[in-house]
Amino acid sequence: MSRLPVMTSKRVLTSSSSSENSQDMAPAQKKLRKDPEPVKPHAAATIIGGKRPPVAATRAPISRSVRAVGAATVAVGPSRGVLKPSVASAAPKGGNMKQTAAPTGTKPGGGGTKRHAWDLKGKVSDMEGKLRNYQSKVKSVNEENDILKGTMVQSKMRVTEMERELKRQQSQISEYEDELHALSGVRDKLEKVSSDKSTLQKELSNLEGKYKVMETLRDSQETELQTLTVKLSVLESTLARLQGTLRDTEEEVRSLKETVAEQKDELHAGEMERRRLHNTIQELKGNIRVFCRVRPLVDGGLSKHIQLPTSDIKTITLAKTEESHTGKTADTQKNYNFNFDRVFGPGASQQEVFEEISLLVQSALDGYNVCCFAYGQTGSGKTYTMEGDEFDKTRGVIPRAVQQIFRAAEKLATQGWEFTFTASFVEIYNETLRDLLYTGKASKRPEHEIRKSTNNEVTITNLTYEKVSNEDQVLGLIALANQNRSTAQTAQNDRSSRSHSVFQLDIEGVNAGRDVKCKSTLCLVDLAGSERMLKSQSQGERFKEMTAINGSLSNLGIVISALANKESYVPYRNSKLTYLLQGCLGGNSKTLMFVNIAPESDSFGETLNSLRFASKVNDCVIGTASANRK
Repeated sequence: MSRLPVMTSKRVLTSSSSSENSQDMAPAQKKLRKDPEPVKPHAAATIIGGKRPPVAATRAPISRSVRAVGAATVAVGPSRGVLKPSVASAAPKGGNMKQTAAPTGTKPGGGGTKRHAWDLKGKVSDMEGKLRNYQSKVKSVNEENDILKGTMVQSKMRVTEMERELKRQQSQISEYEDELHALSGVRDKLEKVSSDKSTLQKELSNLEGKYKVMETLRDSQETELQTLTVKLSVLESTLARLQGTLRDTEEEVRSLKETVAEQKDELHAGEMERRRLHNTIQELKGNIRVFCRVRPLVDGGLSKHIQLPTSDIKTITLAKTEESHTGKTADTQKNYNFNFDRVFGPGASQQEVFEEISLLVQSALDGYNVCCFAYGQTGSGKTYTMEGDEFDKTRGVIPRAVQQIFRAAEKLATQGWEFTFTASFVEIYNETLRDLLYTGKASKRPEHEIRKSTNNEVTITNLTYEKVSNEDQVLGLIALANQNRSTAQTAQNDRSSRSHSVFQLDIEGVNAGRDVKCKSTLCLVDLAGSERMLKSQSQGERFKEMTAINGSLSNLGIVISALANKESYVPYRNSKLTYLLQGCLGGNSKTLMFVNIAPESDSFGETLNSLRFASKVNDCVIGTASANRK
């Protein structure tokens, strides 16, 4: 018996299965050797998916004839260390391999007909066949393993390349993503640009329409420009002609301005000459002038004892019939003749009276102090002469004088004069000064005193001085003063003035162009009426008022007499009236006195006394007044 290794059934099964596997792998090995195809790299898209492709495709079984191997081969055959690893390594890589058919008389896996125990030669023959198959399979598996190792190296290289490609693709993808992100912003910009484009297209269409309109307008303006060019040429010729005329006119205006300047100088010189001549005339008439005015009778008749010659407007005669003291039956008539600067009869109007003193009022604007006062018995018409009624025709001396002052100031304004006026109104009642423009409480009336400044100007302390700029303001102040003036009813007069009222208008004039200034005062006085106690029947308070009035008028007569006699001492301070009128009677002033006559026959005595007092005033010489100029 030969010493061959006896294999167990497990060994046979293993060999059989290995043999079958080697038979299955043999065709694949033969195919790989016969037609080795180069391994191509897969596309990048397959790598991005993240799945590896199968290492090798399932190979078809390779049919190979089994060679007879000798006993020497059998001795070499049982190499377990090589067989099992090859089969184990080939099994997973080969995939599912098909088993080859078992030799005749046997069944694979021991399922076929078994040989008899005594048939050792047959068993040896079977083992040799299996060995040969196994050896061939091992060889093919080893070859295939080498091929697979090469394939694996190539696959690793491909994997490395694919990884590099993957990184490159990923970086490119990130770049694409960045670019896509940028492109999304570009898309928004593109949408905005598209909307802007549509807007601009609309604006363009609008502008095109406007352009067409402007073209039409341009055409019309070009036509108009051509017309204006023609007109301009005509106007240029006219302008050249007018420029020549303008030069001539400028020369004429220059000469006229020189003439106007000369005329202004002449006008100013004429104004100053007028003032000088006007003042000369007033001085020739006398600085104290006396006018006599006879009040008409209440019933409109004529008084028999007053005679006014029609041929002489300066004479008045009082005729008185007296009984004979010699026993003769015929009565004797005694006449008292008086001469004044002007005598106004009962029919004289307010306008006629003012015209005689208007030149004197004008002297107030020329810089001279002017004083005008009314004297006479109670009820003789003094207040009517000075103030009059509210109607224009019956207005008195004060409102007419104010009107003339303001109108003359407006005319002098054209010659460069500017005037400011300050008005005040005071009364002397029972030898007490009262402010007629005071509007406060009667219990808080301030006290007033007459003061004389260093330049001999007479002022009153705490007196209301109102700045006035027009005639209406002055008339309003006069109305207020009339409401505050002290009046009362007597037997001779229903509304008798019980005080002396003094209205003063201070005037300041400036001619800046001539550097001339002037300052003056217009003083208009309404004296209270003189009266006798038996005739006026004054009692109580009225008697006290009558005593104060008569005392002040008597002191006025004393002052006038002292001035007429040119005495060294003139008693101005004996009464408030004479002290206040000191500047008008014996100072630098032009004075006019109205002596008012009551026409009733029972007033003959008072009328005679008034005319005698007026004659004394008319005989006074107080010197020449001078203008207050700077």
